Amino acid sequence: MLGVFRRRRLPHWDVPDAPFFVTACLAGSIPASGLRTLEDYRHSLEARPRPPSMTEADWEHHKHKLLFGKLDEWLDDKPAVRHLEQSALAASVQSAVYHFAEIRYHLLAYAIMPSHLHWVFHPLPQWCESVSGAGFQPASTPAGWKPAPRSQRTPREIVMHSLKSFTAKECNRLLGRQGAFWQDESYDHWVRDEDELCRIIEYIESNPVKAGLCGSPTDFLRSSAHDRARWGIAPGEPLIPPRGAGFQPA
Repeated sequence: MLGVFRRRRLPHWDVPDAPFFVTACLAGSIPASGLRTLEDYRHSLEARPRPPSMTEADWEHHKHKLLFGKLDEWLDDKPAVRHLEQSALAASVQSAVYHFAEIRYHLLAYAIMPSHLHWVFHPLPQWCESVSGAGFQPASTPAGWKPAPRSQRTPREIVMHSLKSFTAKECNRLLGRQGAFWQDESYDHWVRDEDELCRIIEYIESNPVKAGLCGSPTDFLRSSAHDRARWGIAPGEPLIPPRGAGFQPA
């Protein structure tokens, strides 16, 4: 299998020509008690034996999903920081999400929540090939992955670093403050197939309803559900504003 594996506090997998589901949290959005709870839960997952019915890759995938479920509870129910409730800040992030769409990646889904950003993007093969130092390498372990040198950024990391760096500066300017705006490490997950992609898009677009922010996914202005409804784009298709529409954040 081809791919790149890295582990910091969270594991990160990069697969060539695959979509990625990413959640970026605001710095301070999870209080210290929540971070301790999440870290304890992560350690408990790592201590569990792998079920015989699961491959190593499937077990890592399952643990990642369980940890994300716990993270999402804190982000939706108990966020300590909610900067993205402010329209100007959410609009800045929304513009950044679209900025490199169809240049570096297909934009497939997003929702800008008060304390975090959910989005799915699929890096474009031609752009990936043009990025120096972002090549994928064959390997056999663990679970088919080879650790990549820390000095190299994968296409996913380049996309995320660009968005977080730009929006941190812009949002801090709007807030009249300095310091960390985003949590340093984001949750990311490569999407395995069309069925999983559909489930993730439904999850992202239903998240504002689940969090009590709106009554219907299409009512939430800072989301792909709203954009797809007004532009007539089917779920799973790249979000491209109609020609001549002159996209402006809602």
